[in-house]
Amino acid sequence: KPPRVEDTPCPTLLGAMKVATLAAALLSAAASPRLTWATEASPVGKAIQLISDLQSKILKEGESAQKVYEEHAEWCEDRARDLGHEIKTAEAEIETLKAKIASEVAGSAALQDKADDLAGNIATDESDLKAATEIREMEAKAFQAEDAELVDTISMLQRAIGILEREMNKGGAAMLQVKNAQSLAQALGAMVEASVLSSADAGRLTALVQSSQSADDTVDADDVGAPAAAVYEGHSGDIIQTLQGLLEKAEAQLDDARKKETANKHSFEMLKQSLQDEIRFANKDLAEAKKGLATSGQAKATAEGDLTVTSKQLAADKTSKADLHTSCMMVAENFEAETKSRGEELKALAAAKKAIQEETGGAESIAYSLSQVSFLQEAAAARSKLS
Repeated sequence: KPPRVEDTPCPTLLGAMKVATLAAALLSAAASPRLTWATEASPVGKAIQLISDLQSKILKEGESAQKVYEEHAEWCEDRARDLGHEIKTAEAEIETLKAKIASEVAGSAALQDKADDLAGNIATDESDLKAATEIREMEAKAFQAEDAELVDTISMLQRAIGILEREMNKGGAAMLQVKNAQSLAQALGAMVEASVLSSADAGRLTALVQSSQSADDTVDADDVGAPAAAVYEGHSGDIIQTLQGLLEKAEAQLDDARKKETANKHSFEMLKQSLQDEIRFANKDLAEAKKGLATSGQAKATAEGDLTVTSKQLAADKTSKADLHTSCMMVAENFEAETKSRGEELKALAAAKKAIQEETGGAESIAYSLSQVSFLQEAAAARSKLS
């Protein structure tokens, strides 16, 4: 809180005009022939004493005003220094906050790009996993159908071979017809008539042999493989060899199908595991990116709030410093004017005192301390310092 300059005693008890009027009255009284210097209590002596008392009082008031002014000037300097430090600190803090905000904006942009990339990768991996799963389901369904068919075919061939071998060992009319058959169809028909083979199995066997024969013809037209379905050498062993060849082929196909199914399933499981791992890690990174975005956004909002507060405080400090300068300069100017006025009063009183002594022929001397004439110089120096 600044010293209350306004609480100091009035620096001038009398204005310059009042002092001049008083001096003229005292001088006129001193010049009157009725006044004498016989005693110290004479009117002239009293007039001179009154002037001396006024001089002393003005000097004391000047010293008091000087002390208060110096305290106020010191407060002005301290306050200006403090405000300057606060302004410098606020400006540095504002630059730091602006840099912080810019950093958070850049960081948020990078995190957003990362989050977008991760979200895209996750969507792609999930789509790939879905497609792979659908393909795998179709493969598994096709395998199940093929496996069931091959197992049924193998079972049928094994039954047919077993029946033929049993009937061959027994002999009989049915086997005689089989031996005399000129084609597979005739041989199977004879077995059906003999009730050793169902018509359904006979039809499937015929179709299977024909299908096998067509596949073999596609590979090599000159290599017919097992005995043709339409040509036999006239003994029952040919059909058994044909069915055994089909059985071996069916078993090989079943083994290949199951191996292929195992390999396909393993490949799918590996792909599934890989995609699931990628999705899991990507989701983890995405969660961290989103958390980073939230943290960065909060930090940015906090910095922006601090920037607003600090900017307002900086503006207030600058206004306070400007007002302080104006106020302190006004006090300095008033002090200078009052000091000048006080000096003029002292000068007028000294002139009156000298004139009275000269008019009355008194021998009293006028003595002043060095401080009586220094007010103008001190005021001017103090005003220059504040500026």
